[in-house]
Formats: sequence, C-alpha cells, structure tokens
Amino acid sequence: MGVTIKDVAREAKVSVASVSRALNGHGGVTAETLERIREVAARLRYIPHGAARSLITRRTHTIGALLPDLYGEFFSELIRGIDLAARVHGLQLLVSSSHDGAAEAATALRAMQGRVDGLLVMSPHADADFLRQNLPVGLPTVLMNTVLERDDYPALSVDNAGGARLVVQHLLGEGYRRIAFIQGPVGNHDVAEREQAYREALAERMPGVQPIVLPGEFDEASGYRAGQRLAAMSPRPDAVFAANDMMAIGCMAAIREAGLRIPEDIAVAGFDDVPMARYVSPALTTAGVRIAELGKAALEQLAGQIEGEAASALHVRIPAELMVRASTTRASRND
Repeated sequence: MGVTIKDVAREAKVSVASVSRALNGHGGVTAETLERIREVAARLRYIPHGAARSLITRRTHTIGALLPDLYGEFFSELIRGIDLAARVHGLQLLVSSSHDGAAEAATALRAMQGRVDGLLVMSPHADADFLRQNLPVGLPTVLMNTVLERDDYPALSVDNAGGARLVVQHLLGEGYRRIAFIQGPVGNHDVAEREQAYREALAERMPGVQPIVLPGEFDEASGYRAGQRLAAMSPRPDAVFAANDMMAIGCMAAIREAGLRIPEDIAVAGFDDVPMARYVSPALTTAGVRIAELGKAALEQLAGQIEGEAASALHVRIPAELMVRASTTRASRND
C-alpha cells in the first residue's frame, strides 16, 4: 500500500488535520510545523488523495499562471495562448505577476493555493528551494522559461542561444562588423543565454573584436536610452542586436531622432517577433518565437497532469526562427 496521510502525521508528530491543512494551503499551522510536514511528505513521497489532480479534494477548474510581468506584447501573446488552450479543457485562467520580486512571487503563489488545480510558473526566482517552500506537495506544475539545475518539474523554454546565434550570424553575413548588444534585466536567465550566444558568435567569426554591451530593462524606454548612447558613439556601431523586440523598437526611435537611417547607418534586430515587429518602419528583423504556442504547449502539459497523467520531468526547448526584414537587410543599404 502507498503512504497515507496518517503515516505523514505520525512521522511529523502532528494531527492528520494539521497535515491536511498544511498540504492543502489552508493555513492554521506554524511556519516551523509547515516546513516539517512538507519535509516528511517529500521524504515519504506522499501524494495526497486527489492532489495529483488538484490542490484540494475537489476540482476548481481553474489554473494559475505566475509571470514576471504583465506589460508588453510578449506577455499578452503568452497569456492569449494559455487562455485559448485552457478553454478547450474547460479551465479558467488566474494570472498574477511578481514584477521580478522574490517576495511578491512567493505571495502570489501562496495566494493561489487552494484556488487552482495547477500552476504555470515563469519566474527568475523559481529555483528548487523557492518552489519547495512555496508550492504545495503534489500540485501539478509546469515551468516556462524557468530552468532548474535538476529536472524536478516539466519545463518549456525558448532556445535563446540558438535564436541569438541566428541573429548575429545574419548580421555578420550582411557585412556588419561593429555589432552592439542591448541587455535585459540583470539576473534574467533569457538575457544571460542570449548575451552569451552573441559573444560566442562574434568571437567565432571575428576573433579579438571586443563586444559592445549596453544595459536594458526589456522595455521601450531602456531601448531608447541605449539607442541614444549608440548614436553618440565614435566610432559608431553599424548594427545593434537587442535582447527583445520592445527594446529594439525603442532603440529605433532614438536612432531616427538622431538623424540616422535604419539600416543604412545602423541596422537593428530584436528577439521574440512580437506582432508589432512586422509593422514598425522599417519592419524589424528578429528571432521569431511562437509565443502563443509556447503558452499553449505549457497548458497542454499542465492539463495532462491535472487529468492524472504522469508528469514527465523533461526540459523541452522551443526553437526560434530568424525573421529577416528591412531593418537589417543589406539590400536596403546604399553601399
């Protein structure tokens, strides 16, 4: 026979009711007791009756999504993909944002306990310890663009390195040689992978050339500031690769305001392929990610867990595709 709630209660030296409250997120136990119960439950590999299908003994038909932010086209597309797939499974969507704060992320996860049948988590703070402390044992969970050292949870993420390499190789192939890079938020895993690929691609094709790296925050304003700095440099870079499209679009505005032409004076490329990318002028070259499909694929994995399918703790990389447009094409330059 499997481990029962009575086994956990006996090992943790608490009542069955305390174990139930602790694992179902209902509160009523001290932090020390909660930690002890979770440790015992994890060690005994206890799964509460019905917890492989939901957080509590009855289904809520609701899933939660924790995202680092809700602003911008990337997140609107991601939510759209999650929501469309959720409706197919008869699930409603509850969304919260951590704004890149660990305390806010923890609060959001705890607030969803008992209200959702499963969770989608995209957070730079979601390491193994953070998830163990803030997720109930047995709650179906899928990570998005959140990579752990161990495959404790199913995870889907964008192939950041592959996409960034495609962009840099395209720029080099078009004849650009002084290629700058605009970072995103400090400590962001996606940014780190994209920047590393940028540096490696430059080093492979142009050994000894020093990378040109500027700070950014994944928003148009930081891209605009980076564009101002680029336009004032001497010698000036002839191309810039921004770690996401919104920064690239902000950068383009600053370059034009400085009286420079795109791509004749400075070529611009981004990452994500948000819907706006194809409608700015000139249209933006970018590493295209099927953002809505990423959300849909994550939801499908989560729905399978909720319906009782065994969770496959695998890390799936979603490939990026180079979308070449007028902001970088050599044919647009008057050379």
